Amino acid sequence: MTNIKNWKFIALDISGKNYLLWVLDVKLHLSAKKLRHTIDEDNAASNEERATALIFLRYHIDDDLKYEYLTVKNPLELWQNLNDRFEHLKAVVLPKTLND
Repeated sequence: MTNIKNWKFIALDISGKNYLLWVLDVKLHLSAKKLRHTIDEDNAASNEERATALIFLRYHIDDDLKYEYLTVKNPLELWQNLNDRFEHLKAVVLPKTLND
Protein backbone atom coordinates (compact mmCIF):
# COMPACT_ATOMS: atom_id res chain seq x y z
CA MET A 1 0.00 0.00 0.00
CA THR A 2 2.91 2.37 0.49
CA ASN A 3 3.41 2.57 -3.28
CA ILE A 4 -0.18 3.50 -4.03
CA LYS A 5 0.84 6.79 -5.61
CA ASN A 6 2.82 4.77 -8.13
CA TRP A 7 -0.27 2.93 -9.35
CA LYS A 8 -0.99 3.93 -12.89
CA PHE A 9 -3.88 3.23 -15.17
CA ILE A 10 -5.02 4.46 -18.52
CA ALA A 11 -6.93 7.72 -18.67
CA LEU A 12 -10.57 7.58 -19.71
CA ASP A 13 -10.69 7.72 -23.49
CA ILE A 14 -12.99 10.31 -25.04
CA SER A 15 -14.79 7.49 -26.88
CA GLY A 16 -15.49 5.77 -23.56
CA LYS A 17 -14.15 2.46 -24.86
CA ASN A 18 -12.30 1.87 -21.57
CA TYR A 19 -15.02 3.31 -19.33
CA LEU A 20 -15.87 0.12 -17.44
CA LEU A 21 -12.25 -0.61 -16.57
CA TRP A 22 -11.64 3.05 -15.75
CA VAL A 23 -14.58 3.12 -13.29
CA LEU A 24 -13.23 0.08 -11.49
CA ASP A 25 -9.73 1.56 -11.30
CA VAL A 26 -10.98 4.92 -10.04
CA LYS A 27 -13.19 3.36 -7.36
CA LEU A 28 -10.34 1.14 -6.16
CA HIS A 29 -7.87 4.00 -6.04
CA LEU A 30 -10.24 6.39 -4.30
CA SER A 31 -11.11 3.67 -1.78
CA ALA A 32 -7.45 3.02 -1.06
CA LYS A 33 -6.89 6.75 -0.54
CA LYS A 34 -10.01 6.94 1.69
CA LEU A 35 -11.66 9.28 -0.80
CA ARG A 36 -14.33 6.97 -2.24
CA HIS A 37 -17.08 8.89 -0.44
CA THR A 38 -16.30 11.99 -2.52
CA ILE A 39 -18.17 10.47 -5.49
CA ASP A 40 -21.16 9.30 -3.43
CA GLU A 41 -24.44 11.21 -3.15
CA ASP A 42 -24.94 13.28 0.01
CA ASN A 43 -21.34 12.93 1.14
CA ALA A 44 -19.74 15.00 3.89
CA ALA A 45 -16.35 15.29 2.22
CA SER A 46 -14.15 18.19 3.21
CA ASN A 47 -13.04 20.77 0.67
CA GLU A 48 -9.56 19.25 0.76
CA GLU A 49 -10.91 15.75 0.07
CA ARG A 50 -13.04 17.05 -2.80
CA ALA A 51 -10.10 18.90 -4.30
CA THR A 52 -7.84 15.85 -4.05
CA ALA A 53 -10.46 13.60 -5.66
CA LEU A 54 -11.17 16.15 -8.42
CA ILE A 55 -7.46 16.46 -9.21
CA PHE A 56 -7.23 12.68 -9.41
CA LEU A 57 -10.28 12.36 -11.68
CA ARG A 58 -9.15 15.16 -13.99
CA TYR A 59 -5.67 13.67 -14.22
CA HIS A 60 -7.17 10.37 -15.42
CA ILE A 61 -9.45 11.56 -18.21
CA ASP A 62 -8.70 12.43 -21.83
CA ASP A 63 -7.54 16.01 -22.45
CA ASP A 64 -10.61 16.78 -24.55
CA LEU A 65 -12.83 15.66 -21.66
CA LYS A 66 -10.84 17.89 -19.30
CA TYR A 67 -11.66 20.90 -21.48
CA GLU A 68 -15.29 19.91 -21.87
CA TYR A 69 -15.74 19.66 -18.10
CA LEU A 70 -13.39 22.54 -17.26
CA THR A 71 -15.95 24.40 -15.15
CA VAL A 72 -16.87 21.40 -12.98
CA LYS A 73 -15.50 22.01 -9.49
CA ASN A 74 -16.95 19.03 -7.62
CA PRO A 75 -15.77 15.41 -8.04
CA LEU A 76 -19.31 14.08 -7.59
CA GLU A 77 -20.60 16.32 -10.37
CA LEU A 78 -17.76 15.26 -12.70
CA TRP A 79 -18.35 11.60 -11.82
CA GLN A 80 -22.07 11.93 -12.57
CA ASN A 81 -21.45 13.80 -15.83
CA LEU A 82 -19.07 11.10 -17.04
CA ASN A 83 -21.49 8.40 -15.91
CA ASP A 84 -24.35 10.05 -17.80
CA ARG A 85 -22.17 10.23 -20.88
CA PHE A 86 -20.78 6.67 -20.86
CA GLU A 87 -23.13 4.52 -18.72
CA HIS A 88 -24.93 3.25 -21.83
CA LEU A 89 -21.74 1.41 -22.78
CA LYS A 90 -22.42 -1.15 -20.05
CA ALA A 91 -25.34 -2.43 -22.11
CA VAL A 92 -23.13 -2.73 -25.20
CA VAL A 93 -19.63 -3.63 -24.01
CA LEU A 94 -20.35 -5.90 -21.05
CA PRO A 95 -22.55 -8.45 -22.89
CA LYS A 96 -20.08 -8.52 -25.79
CA THR A 97 -17.19 -9.14 -23.40
CA LEU A 98 -19.08 -11.90 -21.60
CA ASN A 99 -19.88 -13.62 -24.91
CA ASP A 100 -16.29 -13.53 -26.19
